[in-house]
Amino acid sequence: MIRNLSDEQLVELAVGENPEAFGVIVTRWERKIFALCYGMLNREDEARDAAQETFIAAYKNLAKFRGDAKVSSWLHRIAVNQCLTTKRKNKSRSENYLDDESNEQQRVFIAPAHLSPARKTEQNERLLLIRQAVKALPVDLRQVVIMKEFEEMTFQEISESLELPLSTIKSRLYTALKQLRLKLEKSPIEVI
Repeated sequence: MIRNLSDEQLVELAVGENPEAFGVIVTRWERKIFALCYGMLNREDEARDAAQETFIAAYKNLAKFRGDAKVSSWLHRIAVNQCLTTKRKNKSRSENYLDDESNEQQRVFIAPAHLSPARKTEQNERLLLIRQAVKALPVDLRQVVIMKEFEEMTFQEISESLELPLSTIKSRLYTALKQLRLKLEKSPIEVI
């Protein structure tokens, strides 16, 4: 069955003009790619577009996939590039969506229903502070935090995705977490 094949085998089949094989890759990775895009762009509509563009670019470039890295790393790299392109376009149009927090709590961080309203509110405030602190990080630090802490990628996978040395990835994560800690310590709400 085609769904049991590895990502690399699916790419080979897709290059051999089996569209179902690429569909399996999309199904496997669409949620993770969307989550990465959302973490970088902070807007659901832009993240959805970036994720879609990621898979379109991947499909168009299937024949160029060399197999030097895992398919997942390749897709993450395409997604990061797509998000950076989206950010550049937005910046050139002078549109800054980082401060758009309408319905932010409902979109991103919803406390479990069994918590009291006071606990829900407190948890939402904490999560909002964390999200704002992550958004305030420079893009190169933010993408590493998102990939490591939210996408749960390994250092090696991040290194392959971003085409950066392992030591650079570790250094960026250390720097990002240190900056986050400093920002959150200044918060009037106890975050941790």
